[in-house]
Amino acid sequence: MSRVEDAVLDWPVEPDDNRGTALWRAADIAAATGGKLGGGDFAVSGCAFDSREVMEGDLFIALKGENADGHRFVDGAFLKGAAGALVEQAVAHPHVLVADTMAGLEALARAARARLDPAARVIGVTGSAGKTGVKEALFAALDRSSRGRAHRSVKSYNNHVGVPLSLARMPARTRFGVFEMGMNHAGELSALTRLVRPHVAIVTTIAPAHIGHFSGEAAIAEAKAEIFEGLEPGGVAIVPADSPHCALLVAHAQRHAGLVITFGTAEHADVRLVDALPTVTGGTLVTAEFSARTGAARKLCYTVAQPGAHWAANSLAVMAAVAAVGGDLGAAGLALAEMAGLPGRGARHAIAASGGDGSGKALLIDESYNANPASMSATIAALGATPARRRVAVLGAMRELGEGEAAYHAALAEPIAAAGIDRVVLVGAEMAALADALGKNAQGALAAGFDMVHVATAAEAAECLAAAGPQGGDAILVKGSNSVGLGALVKALIARNGESADTNGGHGATREN
Repeated sequence: MSRVEDAVLDWPVEPDDNRGTALWRAADIAAATGGKLGGGDFAVSGCAFDSREVMEGDLFIALKGENADGHRFVDGAFLKGAAGALVEQAVAHPHVLVADTMAGLEALARAARARLDPAARVIGVTGSAGKTGVKEALFAALDRSSRGRAHRSVKSYNNHVGVPLSLARMPARTRFGVFEMGMNHAGELSALTRLVRPHVAIVTTIAPAHIGHFSGEAAIAEAKAEIFEGLEPGGVAIVPADSPHCALLVAHAQRHAGLVITFGTAEHADVRLVDALPTVTGGTLVTAEFSARTGAARKLCYTVAQPGAHWAANSLAVMAAVAAVGGDLGAAGLALAEMAGLPGRGARHAIAASGGDGSGKALLIDESYNANPASMSATIAALGATPARRRVAVLGAMRELGEGEAAYHAALAEPIAAAGIDRVVLVGAEMAALADALGKNAQGALAAGFDMVHVATAAEAAECLAAAGPQGGDAILVKGSNSVGLGALVKALIARNGESADTNGGHGATREN
């Protein structure tokens, strides 16, 4: 037998291979929550608090919300295959009875974190933009190198319910855990990070997201810096060197971290972007340099599949974190090179389109899940760099911007002009300031062939696009705050125009924060 065959057959024996396959057993849930077992023994393979998302073998957690009581949906959860429930009142199904199901979920989250092997490493990610993409890239890198033993929060489960749920879903055999943490008020991250207890904490960027709840960007930076409060002793903090709030973040991090690493284009960055070259597939070839402070001075060259300077910058945070937890940087490079856009956060769809350049298809870029001034500017710039016959931007209102709302919207006129956008569809009352700014600019940089429409709703925006029809060679960006409802517009475009087989690949008409 060859050495290669020996290596394939000699699968490593892990110390925890004798652990059971169940995520939780009823007795463990009762012990973690201080609850009382009822209705018979059970074991679960997952956790859910939304009865619509329950899968076979799940633990259904009957939370009480502002608008609904989960106990009303216990029977339905079991009809969908739930194996057990965490409840505040006895039910006619296998369950663990607790005084408060939210407190019970948090207790289960703490138990999940506590049972990890001491060698396991946990990463926490926050930031005003890019945290979901960084989280997904980290998961892809670490899952590849650990043979499927990485875990992360799914979707954008990053709040006071989503974070403990994501922890409760973490298998005991996890080698790497990656958790996204969000906030829109001071104090929220402080509680979340103490649940997660990360070994590495990342702040991707600081921007005026949710600024309506804060006195300014510095206050947002202060709130984001709360993530460092939960760091394990000797932990690593990773912060953006190019942010004007870098010094503030570093000062906060130094109180809790054993090591603070900065990333970005600045000369003083510990993980520095040396070069960024566009690739033929629309991504970026990145050369990054690690300083001696990181513990391993080196230069790396890798490809980032996702377009835009913001993704090149985010990749530095990913590489810094992978290095900090002892992960495989080669696997991280492969993950970044293969990473597709996320639904609502950069997913790219090739849809059928007539006329235009005769190619029969147009590129639809789905950024409909969220928007703030920083992410809006970054994605508009990425659209400008996308090869296309005609560039169309459907831009929805940015919410929770407070007193500066009009100014933040109006300021988008500059990146729109710089990107050479051919047609703009503005959606929402808040976009009136941008419509006014673009109108005043119409005799300047935007004069030639510029087309602008301002509508009140996503439904009206869909009608505008349908009337003009996507044309062959178009690149269409759809971005706005989730509450604007542009996700429905994306779905309608795909349903009406179909989707080609090369979705999420390549660039132009073929080829995520």
